[in-house]
Amino acid sequence: MAILDEELRRRAGMISGAIEELLPVVHPRELYSAGRHLVDAGGKRLRPCMLLLAAEAVGGDPKAVVPAAVSIELVHNFTLIHDDIMDNAATRRGRPAVHVKWDEAGAILAGDTLYSKAFEILTAVGGVDPQDMVASVAMLARTCAAICEGQWLDMEFERRERVTEEEYLEMVEKKTAVLYGAAGWIGSRLVGASDEEVEGLERFGRLVGMAFQIQDDVLDLTAPAEILGKPRGGDLAEGKKTLIMIDAISKGVDIPIFAKKNASTEEIEAALAILRASGSIDYARKRAVRLVEEGKGALGVLADSEAKSLLMKLSDYMISRSY
Repeated sequence: MAILDEELRRRAGMISGAIEELLPVVHPRELYSAGRHLVDAGGKRLRPCMLLLAAEAVGGDPKAVVPAAVSIELVHNFTLIHDDIMDNAATRRGRPAVHVKWDEAGAILAGDTLYSKAFEILTAVGGVDPQDMVASVAMLARTCAAICEGQWLDMEFERRERVTEEEYLEMVEKKTAVLYGAAGWIGSRLVGASDEEVEGLERFGRLVGMAFQIQDDVLDLTAPAEILGKPRGGDLAEGKKTLIMIDAISKGVDIPIFAKKNASTEEIEAALAILRASGSIDYARKRAVRLVEEGKGALGVLADSEAKSLLMKLSDYMISRSY
């Protein structure tokens, strides 16, 4: 993974530098400071890196589509700001959540600003066939709508006693995976890839994005709080119907603290031991592996290249990462 880490850092640096140029902190400064709060917290920039790699994998110049990569990153951060408001989360990436630092109204405006700027910045990609640009803007709009649908389903599931695995997979596909799919689609479409290549990269992104979310669910229960940047077991306390809980419920496993907002650390650790023993965490991990293998198969439409190899490595990283 050392090579992948190095390549991701290099591309993340390109994106971070472009954010400084394309989303400067201007008047009113507090609005843009709030919008940049999570953006500047760093991270691997996986979604925009996937966009750059998709462009490279079909023979395009990644530097030409950096604004599109920035737009994907801004959409992602817009969703994080609003998610934290809905979940009443206090921290994100080891920092106070935007609504904690600027209040809820300020956070809503900051998220809305990122959403709006994402479309403006996408159109800054130069030298593109107008039809490809219109199609890319439409793809990003559809993706944002799907993310909202997925978030709605996620909230709806918290009010239901039972959720099927199929319903869960639809939810994570919309809430999380479609943005990865859009990254593959837009990155390749803007550099003139064939329809077959564009669709293959979209499918790849969507499938590995679903695996990414399942791994997130696993990490919420298994990674230390100092690595997560938030308390472990938050999904249990919020009563989220993750694939882990769906499998456990189907086996008749009883988790007394499920949806208990004030569960103690000891209670959460006891619940984790029950879930590990039930095999439900392992079940989720295996489902993520299958999705990644399907995603790799979608890259069969691409010629062999360094970028394709990096996409393969990136898909493995999605389910092997520890944070």
